[in-house]
Amino acid sequence: MKNNLNVSIKTPCSENYKHFSPTKAGGFCNSCEKEVIDFTNMKPEAIINYFKLKSSQNTCGRFKTAQLKSFNQLPKTNKRRNLIGGFGLAMLSFFSFNATHAQDKKTDTTNTNSEAKDIHQEKNISVKGTVLDENGLPLPGTNIILKDTAIGTQTNFDGEFEFPEKLQKGDVLIFSFIGYSSRTIVINNETASPTVEMEVNMDAVTCIVMGKVAVKKVYKSKKNK
Repeated sequence: MKNNLNVSIKTPCSENYKHFSPTKAGGFCNSCEKEVIDFTNMKPEAIINYFKLKSSQNTCGRFKTAQLKSFNQLPKTNKRRNLIGGFGLAMLSFFSFNATHAQDKKTDTTNTNSEAKDIHQEKNISVKGTVLDENGLPLPGTNIILKDTAIGTQTNFDGEFEFPEKLQKGDVLIFSFIGYSSRTIVINNETASPTVEMEVNMDAVTCIVMGKVAVKKVYKSKKNK
């Protein structure tokens, strides 16, 4: 059996947090005469430890929407994945730079011959890779679509994908997942390799929610034999 900790806010508070009197852990609400804990900058480990110690007390809290979820009781940290996450951001910047460079090239009337050559090049590039969330962990179920088409795929349980069709230089892939900002990557195969491997980091769309925190333990039952 595996325990999870589910954090949610059933009734968001309409009070203005900016008007609260600052406290060590957040702010004091004069309306309900309670301290509102600011969880927005806390890591999952800190949130779990807080509710383990305060399990018998009512808590008012301020969260990012991405934090309202089920947490593993013993979250694992993976330095290697964090390193990969940083590398993924670097790769994204690399592709974005090349995308801008490609657009500038198209506006240059002196390169019309090379543009015509690019348009008629063969689709011979295989694309595969891994999609990670803001913590550097795999993001299963991410949609990857070829721009202006219905051709696409999804990442597997380990956040890995292989695009179903071969692409050509200049094709655009759009990565999307509910609650995350979409990512657009232009294929630019500088090494002329038949396969392009990439790691893509997704950033959560951030919204702040405040209110009385509902915390419960979630149990996964054993399968019936």
